Amino acid sequence: MLVELRIRDYAVVEDLTLELGPGLNALSGETGAGKSIIVGALSLLLGERASSGVVRSGADRATVEAVFDVSGRSDLERRLDELGYATEEGHLLLRREVAAEGRNRAWVNGSPATAAIVGELGNALVDLHGQHEHQTLLRGAEQRRILDAFAGVQGQVDEIGELHARVRSLVGAIEERDARRREVESRADFLRFQLGEIEGARVSSGEDEALELEGRRLEHSEELTRGVGALHDALYAGEDAVADRLSAARQQLARLARIDPELEELSTRLSDAYHAVEDAGRRLGDYAASAEHDPARLEQIRRRLDALFRLKRKYGPELDDVLATGQRVREELKGLEDADHDLERLERERDAAQTALKVAARAVSERRRQAAERLGDRVGTTLPEVGLAGARFEVRLRALEEVASSGAEAVEFLVTTNPGFDPMPLARIASGGELSRVMLALKAILADVDRVPVLVFDEIDAGIGGMVATAVGRKLAEVAERHQVFVVTHQAQIASRADAHLLVEKDETEGRAVTGVRALGGEARIHEVARMLGGDPDSATSRKHARELLAAR
Repeated sequence: MLVELRIRDYAVVEDLTLELGPGLNALSGETGAGKSIIVGALSLLLGERASSGVVRSGADRATVEAVFDVSGRSDLERRLDELGYATEEGHLLLRREVAAEGRNRAWVNGSPATAAIVGELGNALVDLHGQHEHQTLLRGAEQRRILDAFAGVQGQVDEIGELHARVRSLVGAIEERDARRREVESRADFLRFQLGEIEGARVSSGEDEALELEGRRLEHSEELTRGVGALHDALYAGEDAVADRLSAARQQLARLARIDPELEELSTRLSDAYHAVEDAGRRLGDYAASAEHDPARLEQIRRRLDALFRLKRKYGPELDDVLATGQRVREELKGLEDADHDLERLERERDAAQTALKVAARAVSERRRQAAERLGDRVGTTLPEVGLAGARFEVRLRALEEVASSGAEAVEFLVTTNPGFDPMPLARIASGGELSRVMLALKAILADVDRVPVLVFDEIDAGIGGMVATAVGRKLAEVAERHQVFVVTHQAQIASRADAHLLVEKDETEGRAVTGVRALGGEARIHEVARMLGGDPDSATSRKHARELLAAR
């Protein structure tokens, strides 16, 4: 509910505060007093483009603020939380400021915001009907939502949205994997060549180092054999070998140690030296006996090392890098196989989700078709009651090429207010008064399902009077049982139905026109209703008629 509207330095309004209550609020006044200016100021909070021309002459800036009671609007609280704002004790303050030099600013609950955010929140709370841009029922998405609420299929539409998102997600995953698969496929032959070259070489870690050592032995086999043989003789096998001399020295020192125990340690050390030399001499003999000279093996090693060198130059620099490259290529090729399996699985899931989406959309389409006929008939029946005799209303469903997140069709409201003419989209109705009355007929039917709590009707009484004005007032009061309604009117039949009557007046202060508003009650309201009836507001006849209208509400 709109609790308070504050306007400062906007057009001819200097400082104005409107305190609004539930039900039907009527705003009346002389022509030119500024009633539509107030509605225009309110439209700023619904996202209308701000112009420095609205700033009152002599002022620095124009300001429009609205305080809403949003208690119980969990959807709005969630959206505010997403935007980083919070309600203050169930109230929401929207504010826009237009500077004379052209700079515009906006706030939500005192925190800076963009005009777009303020407009989004404002449109969730206020429906403004008249000659203004921000009329939510002119938008296709809103018309679809209204029809869905009337048909009772919003839950199914939410399911369609989830299925549609699932299909899109799967399609995206398929495209990503398919692109990756094509990329791998484009170089698969090259990868297979690399893997074949590496695997065909049967490389093992450290193989090059082992081969280099073996190659050095074979290349110097004669030098090694001669050298080791000579050492074998000198240490162990030859005449006067080191081992023989150490053996003799060891035995002599052992005898002496038996005489003097202090020599036992040296005797032990000499004995150890003898055994070490003896062991080394024998092993040198074994080495010399086993050493071989194999030119064929040496050539084989050289060829193998050359092959390994080429692999390291291409995939190295080290042999372990060659092996790592082989593993990476192996995994990349395996990824190609996995991608094929993933694609098959994802395509099955996509097909299942698309089937479920189409089934859900068909069910909603049927419910929409039935609801469209019922809604068209009910609105058509209501239009004559608001002064649009001969008008026709139609809800048209246009099939989409593919199921969207809201279903398989677009929804459009069409109307003709003149007999013999084909219905056209609501946005193409030329008369603001006619459009407002079509909206009123819709709101009267949809009052139980429409979530927008505040309805503003401007020029709804254009070109009507008498019984039609009485019928319009009755419809407004009916809608006001479920919504807060704000109506700008020249008709006494409408104003007399209001729960609150506000009078817009223009005065002159210090040579400048200033618009103000005051709440009417008692005799003041009788006087204003009498004036609106077109007679002398001070005459007994006009005042009697005014009292009768007020008593009949």
